[in-house]
Amino acid sequence: MNILVTGGTVFVSKYIANYFKNNNEVFVLNRNTKKQLDGVHLIEADRHNLGNILKEYNFDVVLDICAYTGEDVSDLTDALPDGVKDYILISSSAVYPETNVQPFTEEQEIGSNSIWGNYGTNKIEAEKILPSRMPAAYILRPPYLYGPMQNVYREPFVFECALSNRVFYIPKDGTMKMQFF
Repeated sequence: MNILVTGGTVFVSKYIANYFKNNNEVFVLNRNTKKQLDGVHLIEADRHNLGNILKEYNFDVVLDICAYTGEDVSDLTDALPDGVKDYILISSSAVYPETNVQPFTEEQEIGSNSIWGNYGTNKIEAEKILPSRMPAAYILRPPYLYGPMQNVYREPFVFECALSNRVFYIPKDGTMKMQFF
């Protein structure tokens, strides 16, 4: 398959591009400001200024890891060639209000989350725009992500504190459940 991955140089997008490159033709769309993976095809561009650069390609699947706003989704989907079979948007569990019963489930309503603020509401905007632009779309809403190639010292901080018996704070009264993936 021909797979387009947005990003491809940091954490989740890098891991995904690396995972699929062995049995597929993987194209990464990024500005080429970081080291690129071996074995993938770079499409050097900014997603907000694509013009017709993607029209010459044929993608079976788009894995949009780097969309944070409705504009991010609109700009990419406007630039895609016809014939994309599937589009997978990596959103976030930040789209669920913190007042929802946790752990969150897909059946729960989405809405503003005071802990995540604009990040969550922008992801909601991206999710709402997607179906009208790409009918064969899937939205994944992972919780806190951690693992190899992680670029943010957030989840490792929690684990390091727990392992060394250091105090760390969980929002509200300390009973909030956290999901790690």
